[in-house]
Order: sequence, then structure tokens, then C-alpha cells
Amino acid sequence: MRTVGSNCCGEHLGDRRTIELRLAGTRSFAGCGEQTKGGHPRRVAAVRHPLTATLHAVPPAADSHTTRLLTVRHGESEWNAVGRWQGQADPPLTDAGMLQAVAAAEVLGTFDAVWASSLQRAANTAAIIAESIGVGPVQLHPGLMENAFGPWQGLTVAEIEAGWPGFLADNRRPEGAEQPEDVTARGLAALREIAEQNPGGEVLVVTHAGLIRTLRRALDGSDLRFNNLGGCWFHVHGDGRIVAGDPVELVHPGTFGDTL
Repeated sequence: MRTVGSNCCGEHLGDRRTIELRLAGTRSFAGCGEQTKGGHPRRVAAVRHPLTATLHAVPPAADSHTTRLLTVRHGESEWNAVGRWQGQADPPLTDAGMLQAVAAAEVLGTFDAVWASSLQRAANTAAIIAESIGVGPVQLHPGLMENAFGPWQGLTVAEIEAGWPGFLADNRRPEGAEQPEDVTARGLAALREIAEQNPGGEVLVVTHAGLIRTLRRALDGSDLRFNNLGGCWFHVHGDGRIVAGDPVELVHPGTFGDTL
């Protein structure tokens, strides 16, 4: 397990001066007197920034043994911007992706902890948010990485269709790709580990669209797709049971749909 300080972004953040200015203008919105397990203000139930969409729901009340994980996709990456499948390749965030992270922080209060995939597009999104809301260091977990797609990583949809006709339409994966059941196993194990380290708390988890979608499909059969900084709640109960909760959009939904 690795940690990332809230000011960790380094060379992956492009023009650091621009980001520092953006961060200086952000703010966190506390809830109305309620606090997290760690004593932090809870989030508001709706966005207060004109560029963002509605945050659909605060998680319902649960017992003290339930850990609530707000699990969201990273900001726009360089390969999102050109429509290339990423998988476990590691392209950085674009400037727009960094700004999305800043905007997301504006609609959040704080959390007991922030966790992220070890891929830089997720880790740096989490670091920007963590710095803004005053929580850190970011904990990195390899189990939160995107689905591995072998030879498809770095290709556009057109290139995949040309090389593997009909695979996408039939929801088939190429040789060398990670299988859904393996993604589900490692993803659920990661969520349980996070919950074990934050029992009864509220945690922000920055990960990937494919992983979130795979977990939701395994838990409730849904097949939702997630824009940048979109995601959903997962509730991890004290007995290890995981329940998928409401979807959220932290920034305007007119961002890139989930290109793996």
C-alpha cells in the first residue's frame, strides 16, 4: 500500500501555477451540523456551483458498523480526450481533468479518508480533492485499478472494431484481458479492506469507470456508465456485505463518457 501527500501531484499536474490558483479559489461546503465519524462536516446534498450537476443523494442513515464509500471516476485524462481505451495504461490528467477535480472538491465537505487507484489519473485527481478538502495523505490501492484490457489498451474504438470485429457488440474481451470475475474479486476485496480501516466512516474513493461498472453489475445487475467525476455510493456492512447505492455526478455531465 502506498500513500500520496495531498500536494503530491508533481510533474503529472502540468502547469502547477495554474492549479495552485484554481485550488486557492475552491471551498468545501459543510452540512447542517452533522459530522462524519471522524468529526468532519458531512457533505451537502446538492451542488452549489453553477458548472456542476446535482449530487443525487447523501447516503441513507446506517448503523455504526456500516462504512459508506463515495466511489467516483477520475478526471479527464489525455487518452479520454482522444478516445483511446486506457485499461491499466497510465496516461496523465489533462488540464481540464485537473479543473474537474477542483470543481468536484467544491461540492464536497470532507471525509474520514481519501483512497485512490495507483494509476496516476486517479491518484492525482484524489490528491487535488484531498488538498482542497483538507484530508490526506491519499491512500493508494492496486485493487482499485481499471480493468486490464491487454492489446486493446491505447486503441480507439474504430481500431478495436477493425482488429476484433464484433467483440465490442458481443461484450467479448481479447486474449490477455482481465476477466470480469477477477475484476470483481479484487475490487470488492479493496472496498472491504478500505472499510476495515475506516469502520463506520465515510471515505472518498477515486477509481475508474470500468471498475465501478463491473462492481455494480456484479452486485445488482445494473449496467450504468459514468462520466468523469461520476460514480456511486457503496455501503460496506460490518459483516462484509456490500450494497450498491445511489449514483452521483460531481461535475457537469457533459464530460467524457467512460472510455476504458
